[in-house]
Amino acid sequence: MPTDTSSIDYSKLRQDLSRAVARICPGWLANQREDLVQAAAMRVMQVVGNQRAGEGERTLASSYLYRIAYSVLVDEIRRVRRRRESALETDVIEPLAVDRTDPEQLAASGEVGRGIQDCLTELKTERRLAVTLYLQGEQVPGIARILDWPRKRVENLVYRGLADLRACLLSKGLRP
Repeated sequence: MPTDTSSIDYSKLRQDLSRAVARICPGWLANQREDLVQAAAMRVMQVVGNQRAGEGERTLASSYLYRIAYSVLVDEIRRVRRRRESALETDVIEPLAVDRTDPEQLAASGEVGRGIQDCLTELKTERRLAVTLYLQGEQVPGIARILDWPRKRVENLVYRGLADLRACLLSKGLRP
């Protein structure tokens, strides 16, 4: 599908996005699927509108639409988690001490961070969701509750996903 906004079939775009969101949306967010589809459609329109003439044509392939739907879903999960956590004012969370004085260590940690992001994109969708939430500090029972999946399934996805992530990082020459 070309990126010229006058030639975009909006009904087909919405159908494609609806299918992508329905495939990856956990059950506890089922009542917000239409909102997620709308947010994904807005992102697509923003990308199409911001495209410069010198960049050439970008096609809106189903894999691209799927990535946008995934991104919107992860953003929504983060938003829900932030909203839930901000209501708990009784918990005191101490910030981790980070030494930013060593530029070599800072560069190495940035390289590992980029490697983790690259390796996460190579994981299967379910593993990526579970591992992403785990890396953000959520424990297996919490992930199971957030994604509305059985605890044993989440446990397997997290541990197999972490093993895949470690193997990917090692293949890139990075030590997690």
